[in-house]
Amino acid sequence: MISAKLVKELRDLTGAGMMDCKKALEATEGDIQASVDWLREKGISNAQKKSGRIATEGTTKVTVKGNRGIVIEVNSETDFVAKNDQFVELVDTLSNVLLEANPADLDAALAVDVNGQTVSDLVVAATATIGEKITLRRFAIVEKSDDEVFGEYMHMGGKISALAVLKNADDELAKDMAMQIASMSPQYVSQAEIPSEIIDHETNIQVEIVKNDESLSNKPEQVVAGIIKGRVSKSMQDISLVDQIFFKDGKAKVSQVLKSANANVESFIRYAVGEGIEKREEDFAAEVAKAAQV
Repeated sequence: MISAKLVKELRDLTGAGMMDCKKALEATEGDIQASVDWLREKGISNAQKKSGRIATEGTTKVTVKGNRGIVIEVNSETDFVAKNDQFVELVDTLSNVLLEANPADLDAALAVDVNGQTVSDLVVAATATIGEKITLRRFAIVEKSDDEVFGEYMHMGGKISALAVLKNADDELAKDMAMQIASMSPQYVSQAEIPSEIIDHETNIQVEIVKNDESLSNKPEQVVAGIIKGRVSKSMQDISLVDQIFFKDGKAKVSQVLKSANANVESFIRYAVGEGIEKREEDFAAEVAKAAQV
């Protein structure tokens, strides 16, 4: 039985009609991501599988000190708490502590010492005093050389954060690239970085879309193959930073902007609050009540 909540979630994600969403979920046994592909294959939705389901609150933050920078995401249950002074202070503390400690992974980060307490202790204490579950979800530490520059940008008070490493760039261009990354959501610097399985997956989807398009049924095989190739190429350009249109002028490609400055983007990190997380139906109060019954 497909729930109305699941149908609504797919509709919010893809913009497809309620009945189409229900059919997609029935065809894929309730798998949201497979349903996104199903809708695309039927020509009903253009939503990419990569679309992030943003269903938790909190904030992201960029902190840079010298040749090291960090992007961090800390989650709360409500946006109200995400603006709470104590929550903001916790995020600042975690950013600075982890940037200094440079832990290898999340488990190591939670064990980092902070004046006799661990990072995990701080998060648990914040959960108790603020009254909502607080979670250190993820972080990424980036290092650069002396001849490179950081570009950093936080959008909407930390809803999205981007940190880029550039070579031969001034501070203005570096910030522009961070803004481009935050606003246009590239996944790779260039198409050369895109894994073959991503390209194959998109190709398979486009093949199915063409099969379901009656207007192409009488087209020569060579023409259809060209259409598929062109559509896949366009999809890959959309997720490649250097192939995107530069947000400031809406005309030149990012690659052209970088070339004119003789600059390169070496790497980047982009976090959006809650991307890829599905919110549980139970709230924090229910979780506490359940724990009390154990």
